[in-house]
Amino acid sequence: MVASNGSMATQSMAHAVKASSSSALGAIQVEGVGKVYPSRRGAASIVAVKDVSFSVAAGEFVSLVGPSGCGKSTMLMAIAGLTQPSGGRVVIDGQPVTAPRRSVGVMFQTPELFRWRNVLENVLLPVDVFGLNRAAYLERARELLRLAGLGAFEHAYPQELSGGMEQRTALCRVLVADPSIVLMDEPFGALDEFTRERLNIELLRIWDATRKTVVFVTHNIGEAVFLSDRVIVMGTQPGRVLEDVQVPLPRPRTVESMRERPYHETLYHIRDLLGLSH
Repeated sequence: MVASNGSMATQSMAHAVKASSSSALGAIQVEGVGKVYPSRRGAASIVAVKDVSFSVAAGEFVSLVGPSGCGKSTMLMAIAGLTQPSGGRVVIDGQPVTAPRRSVGVMFQTPELFRWRNVLENVLLPVDVFGLNRAAYLERARELLRLAGLGAFEHAYPQELSGGMEQRTALCRVLVADPSIVLMDEPFGALDEFTRERLNIELLRIWDATRKTVVFVTHNIGEAVFLSDRVIVMGTQPGRVLEDVQVPLPRPRTVESMRERPYHETLYHIRDLLGLSH
């Protein structure tokens, strides 16, 4: 694992990756979005989300947090263009979202690496799928792997990696084609608490190097507060926004940030919103 403060070499690679990123783009507007799933065999239709509105500035890190069934993943899929709202709209950089776009990368809870491709080949998969010039992206893929602490594992296969290493490989794969927006659907939810905390530190370090717009879905309130500039707190029946919470925690953040008063005040405020303080 690369230390959180990084070496001079790691810092220079981070600057190179940041310089190549399209961080000026990536603004998201969610405007009155609703999603209704039709009924089957006469049952009532399911209202997954209703009248959801929020915005995410370019380069901002925003989390969606709430109980199961509040529509967090539905909202993520709508932003990705993988599902169409029943009402309202999603706008990215001034253009309505009607289909998936290359400027939006999605990372799911499981890494979904191809077992027959080594780490470097898995990272380069989007380059192959999009028909891009592989030679032009090869060094970027290696820079991202080094930034994620995987430079020595580019020839390893998924079955030779730990769960945390697989997720870091998946993150590099999302970033390699230089999307302006990264959507993350509980990417660390299946990992143990120790690995999850280390990966949160790694994620913030990589985000600081690339400054992508990130929308992060999680059930873990502490994780959301630690990572985010803002936390969109969602309730259920139907899925809706309870509050858009600003996180007054300075950056850069370290494990010590979780000892600070703003962290705990924000965490317990969100717990209160979700009815978890009694």
